[in-house]
Parts: sequence; C-alpha cells; structure tokens
Amino acid sequence: MSEVVLSALDAGVLTLTLNRPEALNALNRDMTGALRESVVAAAHDRGVGAVIITGTGRAFCAGADLKDVVARRDAGERDLGDDLRTNYAPMIRAIRACPKPVIAALNGTAAGAGLSLALACDLRIAAAGAALIVVFVRVGLVPDAGSLFFLTRMLGLSKATELAISGDPLSVEDAHKLGLVAAVVPPEQLTTVAMERARRLADGPRQTYALIKHGLERALNLDLEQAMELEAQLQSVAAETPDANEAIQAFIEKREPQFGGGAVAPGP
Repeated sequence: MSEVVLSALDAGVLTLTLNRPEALNALNRDMTGALRESVVAAAHDRGVGAVIITGTGRAFCAGADLKDVVARRDAGERDLGDDLRTNYAPMIRAIRACPKPVIAALNGTAAGAGLSLALACDLRIAAAGAALIVVFVRVGLVPDAGSLFFLTRMLGLSKATELAISGDPLSVEDAHKLGLVAAVVPPEQLTTVAMERARRLADGPRQTYALIKHGLERALNLDLEQAMELEAQLQSVAAETPDANEAIQAFIEKREPQFGGGAVAPGP
C-alpha cells in the first residue's frame, strides 16, 4: 500500500486519502502516480462501486509541491510542461475515464493542481470554511492539470478569468452557489455525508453510470445533432443492460430495484 495515498474499501466504496499532511497534501511524483494507479485499479475492480478522494490534515490538496519542483529544476528538469504531461495529465485522465462515480470530499482548501484534482471528480462535497483557489498566478504560472478546461466549462469565461487572474480564494459556500460544489457540510460531518452519498451511488446502476459519464464527456464537444445521435447510440446499449432491465421490472412491480453491480464497457 502506498504511504502517500491511503486506500480503504468499505461496502463498495473505495476511499483514497492523500497523505502528506505536513505538506498540506501537496502533489509530487509519488502521489500523482499512486493516485492514478489506484483510480485505474478501481475502474477495473468489480468490488468498487464508487470512489471518494479526500485528504488528511487541514487541507485537501495545496497543489504541486513547489519545493519538489525547485529541487528537480536545480537537478536539470526545467520543463514544467513535460512534468505535466508525464505526471499530472495521466492522473486527471484516469479520474475522468473512471466508469465509477468519483467524489471529492474536500476536508480543507483545494488550491492549484489540487483544485484541478477536485474539479476532475464527478461531485464535490466540502467542509464548511474551506476554499478553492486558482493559485497559479501568485507564482507566475498558468492554470494547469485541467483547470483551464474545467473552469471555463463549469463557470463560463468571465468568472473563470476573474478567478484565474486574481488568484483570490473562493469560499466553498460561494462555490456551492455557483454549482462547483454539490454540498457544504460541517467539517465533522464530511466523512459521513460523503460516504452516504458514495454508498447510494455504489448501490445504484453501475452500468448506467459508466454510460452517462461517457456520454457527458463526449457531449462537451458536440453540436445538438451530434449529441442527439450519441444519446441514441448510448440508449441502445443502456436498454440491453441488466441494470435497465432490473429498473424497468422494479418500476412495473412497484418495488425498489436491486442492482447487481458489474461494469460495462464505455459506449460507442
């Protein structure tokens, strides 16, 4: 088991905990690699129905470990673009490609690439008093690890620009109003609320989740006609899954559906 990313499976929910509290869970090569590997493994594990990503200590993730960046630059690794391609992009891609719902449980501030990590997840549940910070401008850098993509699509160009060029913190309470955060809860309730949400998802139609996530990802770059054709293709696949058959039969019989788990390949 990785020491920088702790892993625990409970009732179909895999909790991955960033575990560098002394560095505010700042990301380095070991952590990005361990998180990517854990998410990829979860994607293929029939025992996992949902994933929670959270942090130890007082921060969710402070972003890239700048001490590590400087040390590697002094050792001759000066191209931050290569670092992103090699270490950060694969981690973000793994989260976005995971067919299981992924929840970020924000126990504290998410800044820089730590915010990118949170935005890559499907849902964000936050402890009251935490903040989201597009912090890159404070150190003369451009938003990365997916932040340019996520912020513009989730908030629109105007608000994304404001946050990116100011570097001002956005409270999770305000983020909730903007739709970035699904719920804000007292800090002592965060683990319980995130686990309850994840367990409900894990008990749901996992095959359908995979198709929904695949469709939403592709629809970002389609026009209306293309999106409607994608919907038709995905619906043809969904209608033949055990999840759909069970849900329809349960509706007819006026009972709660009992889904059996399992996975389905991404849609057309």
